[in-house]
Amino acid sequence: QVQLVESGGGLVQAGGSLRLSCAASGRTFSSYVVGWFRRAPGKEREFVGAIKWSGGWTYYADSVKGRFTISRDNAKNTVYLQMNSLKPEDTAVYYCAVHPYSGQLLSLPSDYDYWGQGTQVTVSS
Repeated sequence: QVQLVESGGGLVQAGGSLRLSCAASGRTFSSYVVGWFRRAPGKEREFVGAIKWSGGWTYYADSVKGRFTISRDNAKNTVYLQMNSLKPEDTAVYYCAVHPYSGQLLSLPSDYDYWGQGTQVTVSS
C-alpha cells in the first residue's frame, strides 16, 4: 500500500522560507509523478507543482514559479518542496500526491491516486 507522509510545515513570517518533505513508501516510484497541492481556508485544492520521479522534470503553477522548487532524494524516497519568499496568500494545508507517469505531469487533483495527510503552512504578514 502506498503511503505518503508530509512534514516540515509551520509558522513563518512573510519573506521567509520553509522546506516541506513528502516521504513515500509502499512501492517503487521511478515511474510515478509526485505532485504538491494546497488548500487554503474556504478555497478549492490548488495545484502547486509536480516532479517526475525518474528524470526530475518539474512543472509549477504560475503563482509559485520562481519561488518554489521541487526536488527528490532517491535514496530517501523523499520529495521536497522548497518554498522561498513566502507570502501570506501561501497560507494553506499542503499535500503531496502521486500518479503513474503517462507522458504528462498532471495538475488536477482527480488525476492523483494517493495522497498524504497534509501539513499546515502559515505565513504571517
